[in-house]
Amino acid sequence: PYPWQMEFHNAGAFANERCLLAANQVGKSMAASVEGAIHLTGEYPQWWQGRRFDRPIKMWCGSESAETSRDISQLELLGPEGAYGSGWVPESRLIGQPKYRQAGVADVVDIFYVRHKSGGISSCSFKTYEQERRKWAGRRVHVIWLDEESSMEIYTEALTRTANTNGIVYLTFTPLL
Repeated sequence: PYPWQMEFHNAGAFANERCLLAANQVGKSMAASVEGAIHLTGEYPQWWQGRRFDRPIKMWCGSESAETSRDISQLELLGPEGAYGSGWVPESRLIGQPKYRQAGVADVVDIFYVRHKSGGISSCSFKTYEQERRKWAGRRVHVIWLDEESSMEIYTEALTRTANTNGIVYLTFTPLL
């Protein structure tokens, strides 16, 4: 990682909320998906000083829409449709096929499962800001990645989902709004 990406990751050791605010096309989403893949698998690199989970996690990835979910976070984590396992989560760790969402948009993944280093199973779900706050309620989650700016309602709901897990919420965006 670049030094600024490493600083972002390592800040997870003491910060439950983090934001990676930077220009377009500099590696924000890549850094966030790398961190997600590391937590999902439990395979922490030698240089890692950030938060560690020693058992399987539940992760949510939030995006503005089904299209941006598919084209950004899903692509980074899984790779392109037909080549899942070529993203940051290695094919050898994927369990079964991802479950698709009926969102009126082709190839949008709802959830996928990953073999954690401990032997258990982590999960990663994709949510959109279009779903509004009510669809973000009710679950305990360890890691939430919000890609691009969300409403304050969704942000505070994300914090609530991680309160009982000592989890983390991180945001990646270019300040356009």
